[in-house]
Amino acid sequence: MTGQTFTFEINRTSSAPPATLFRLEADGAGWKEWARPVVFQSSWETQGEPAPGGIGAVRKVGLWPIMMREKTVEYEQDHRHVYTVIGPSTPARDYHGEAVFTANASGGTDICWRGWFTEGVPGTGPIMRAALKGAIQLISLRLIKAAEREASGV
Repeated sequence: MTGQTFTFEINRTSSAPPATLFRLEADGAGWKEWARPVVFQSSWETQGEPAPGGIGAVRKVGLWPIMMREKTVEYEQDHRHVYTVIGPSTPARDYHGEAVFTANASGGTDICWRGWFTEGVPGTGPIMRAALKGAIQLISLRLIKAAEREASGV
């Protein structure tokens, strides 16, 4: 029996340029610098093409002993990063995330971060969607703060 599919979407705006936001989000080893309190540890397991975070890259993020392994499956420099969780197994099967950074008329960036997954255990989908959406909401705010700090030279 196949579980139900769940999705969520976070939309934000930043004064930082798309390239800065993209670089921070796609840099798996750097998450520990800006994504706390959601991510305390981050590193590359495998670098991709282009190095380090391109297609095939695997970043490890979290807090030991629970480190999520996320593999880059689509990569459009300075614009779009799509990844899938490859371990450990969770009640959210086949989780994919997509972060899109689009320049806007005010000189900043419109951010759209989506996630989708299949419910692995019947009845857990709504809880997993709320947890994942909450995590991405917090991570996206921390990303914006780091990018705007960097863009302003502070």
